[in-house]
Amino acid sequence: MHIDARNLACPRPVVLALEALPKLKPGESLDILVNDDVASANLTRLAAEKGCALTTVAQGQETTLTLTPNAPVEQSASASAEAADFCEIPGRGDAVIVVDADTMGRGSEELGRILVKGLLYALAHQDQVPRLALFYNGGARLTCEGSESLDDIRELEARGTQILTCGTCLDFYGIRERLAVGGVTNLYEIAKVFAENPGVTVL
Repeated sequence: MHIDARNLACPRPVVLALEALPKLKPGESLDILVNDDVASANLTRLAAEKGCALTTVAQGQETTLTLTPNAPVEQSASASAEAADFCEIPGRGDAVIVVDADTMGRGSEELGRILVKGLLYALAHQDQVPRLALFYNGGARLTCEGSESLDDIRELEARGTQILTCGTCLDFYGIRERLAVGGVTNLYEIAKVFAENPGVTVL
């Protein structure tokens, strides 16, 4: 299997590799082409993490990394979440943000939707993106199909932000099947986020 991951910012090359490795048949290898030193280093780390034999071939600015699993690789529940756990990603800070509604502030709901859309755009395009963005209650709608902020949240994920949405909230609103970016989390993990990150920013 071959993946062309040139010009893709981390963690995207690692996410693609995590999605592809479980699909390999015994003895098959994954070739992934990159032209970024950070991506190459992160994929090397991935190979060690997953117990894959690794060979690399460099040609100019491009490198082909061949990963050959020594044993079947299990499918990740959320490739983006797993990639964020061990990727070194330039431009990602330590901030954790929580989005608990699809509007921002009190008063006009129309204005609130404009504000939250603008803020997510700003977060996705600043020099340093958050480490984690957690969406629950009404905020769960923002990570689903039909959200006006979906492109910006995908941009956050592409730049290294781990995107997690509360599964209880998705089920309550009946929108789990519409989730379009990131992974699903639970109340235990949400409590853990608050316990380990006392400086959480709630939008």
